[in-house]
Amino acid sequence: MGKINMQKVLTGGLIAGVVLNVVDSVLFGIVLKDQMAAAMTSINRPAMTNAQIPWFVFLDFVAGVFLVWLYAAIRPRFGAGPGTAAKAGVAAWFLGSLLVTLFMWPMHLMPQNLTIITTIVTLVEWPLATVIGAKFYTEGAGMGAGMGAAGMGARM
Repeated sequence: MGKINMQKVLTGGLIAGVVLNVVDSVLFGIVLKDQMAAAMTSINRPAMTNAQIPWFVFLDFVAGVFLVWLYAAIRPRFGAGPGTAAKAGVAAWFLGSLLVTLFMWPMHLMPQNLTIITTIVTLVEWPLATVIGAKFYTEGAGMGAGMGAAGMGARM
């Protein structure tokens, strides 16, 4: 078993973070913007401001790096490829979205429709981001000189 190539994790993770940021910008900045503002008002909290956006952008990049790291970590057991990347994305979704949502569900912090929509979107978004980011992950240092056809076949 090789070591995780952290440079490639970072590269793929930042790309996965771009995917997460695009989806989240459309979902929360356009599609659900008014509903989210109303939901925040209903619990006596202000609507999100533009000043908060960099924090969420940063967190999407952190999540992207984690998703690709998880793919790299399970890759030796499940094999390289998009199927394994999707499994990593679903596993992360289970812990980071579904389970968290189920813990908060009884508190009724968000309307049920928003909770369901965001949980379903993340079920698609996280595996998709992982699959795209994993395309840029390879094991080994550099994957450059000295790697023949056998090394290239081990990509992703």
